[in-house]
Amino acid sequence: MNAPRRSAAESTRALVRKLALTAGLAFFLGFGLVPLYEIACEKVFGIRLGDQAVQATEVAAIAVDRTRLVTVQFDATVNSGLAWTFKPKLHSIQVHPGELTEVWYEARNTTSGSVVGNAVPSVAPSTASMYFNKTECFCFTEQRLDAGESRDMPVRFMIDPKLPPEVQTVTLGYVFYRNDTATRQLANASAVAPPAS
Repeated sequence: MNAPRRSAAESTRALVRKLALTAGLAFFLGFGLVPLYEIACEKVFGIRLGDQAVQATEVAAIAVDRTRLVTVQFDATVNSGLAWTFKPKLHSIQVHPGELTEVWYEARNTTSGSVVGNAVPSVAPSTASMYFNKTECFCFTEQRLDAGESRDMPVRFMIDPKLPPEVQTVTLGYVFYRNDTATRQLANASAVAPPAS
């Protein structure tokens, strides 16, 4: 009489072990492989996936290569879900590798309400992304523009002198996307705020 119960209990334990193993494997595949993927992209393919600010002290420690000029082109696109205009103030400049440079982009909200957007950067050719270092960028944070508001937004960058010599032109591009979640939260906060007296 007790044999079937032990069987059921053993089956339940086996099932729980399998589920725990499956959950652990899913966690590893979902989160554990991301750093490996980033390492492979950076070390094998020369593509930097992260977009974080480089410390100004790191940039200051790099010597400027005055014997070389690199052309940097600027591109700006707005996703169809975002009713903004967005453009660089300059289309291209020439810089010495190691030189800290500042350029400006302009964004304008053409809607009748406040909207939050996020800019996603890209660098071409992809091998140059390892050598393109930003110390300040509007792409690091959400950007809120009220109805009709315009804003000039800076990008400070330095091209590492280790950029391969065959790369003579680099393109820095941005695509601005509407941040639906942040825009919705902004609208909800405005709806519940008491009227100004």
